Amino acid sequence: LGLHLVASIGGPDMPVVITILNSYSGWALCAEGFMLGNPLLAQVGALIGFSGAILTWIMCEAMGRDVVSVILGGAGTTVASSAIEGVEIEGEATISDIDATVEKLLEAKNIVIVPGYGLAVAQAQFAVADIAKKLKGMGKNVRFGIHPVAGRMPGQLNVLLAEASVPYEMVFEMEEINDDFEETDLTLVIGASDTVSSAAEDDPNCSIYGMPVLRVWKSKDVIVLKRTIGSTGYAGMENPILYKDNTEVLLGDAHDSCESIRSKLSDI
Repeated sequence: LGLHLVASIGGPDMPVVITILNSYSGWALCAEGFMLGNPLLAQVGALIGFSGAILTWIMCEAMGRDVVSVILGGAGTTVASSAIEGVEIEGEATISDIDATVEKLLEAKNIVIVPGYGLAVAQAQFAVADIAKKLKGMGKNVRFGIHPVAGRMPGQLNVLLAEASVPYEMVFEMEEINDDFEETDLTLVIGASDTVSSAAEDDPNCSIYGMPVLRVWKSKDVIVLKRTIGSTGYAGMENPILYKDNTEVLLGDAHDSCESIRSKLSDI
């Protein structure tokens, strides 16, 4: 039943699958409690069901999508090839290295770090936290920008940063920091793709068009940490910001790259 109910969800809507299944499992447990005449089981199931439903609603709101259209919108429909391809990306990505990245970090005064699911997979939060603290100690304005659906579910990146002892006052939600990117000297994007894609605002044919995103491309300089240039997010499309003139790409595992940056900064 769960498979059939989420089978129509795809592309950029995929992050809501886990919260929907979580909600369904709660309602199933609630029904089981009623069948067995166990009030505690029914109450626990209802709590799980409601929490999953609330998380689903939060994620849909953050993506600018309607819950019903996310769950039922893909059933029995086909997607036009133009919606998949979107606008053709022109230009070449500029590849950076550790030394150049550290040099830009030292030159910048206002720095925003935008973590994504790639940071969570690489378990790079501790190295990133040390980098932020080191730069903060140099008198730089360092902040973290968090998208509501970054990671597998709302709050995952907030929890990881808290685990790494990043001060709460350094962490800002998308609505709080989005207007500040134009005054930002350098934005460091670590493992984020769809949540920082300019296609969401510039390409009406792409599947994430209209989704609120962090406008990192408006910064003076952007450095994106990625494993490979061709890797994509849930939407299955490349991020156009990789090919913008103010963007450089630092290839490699996020954990190894962040550890190297931390090591370089510690030597200064």
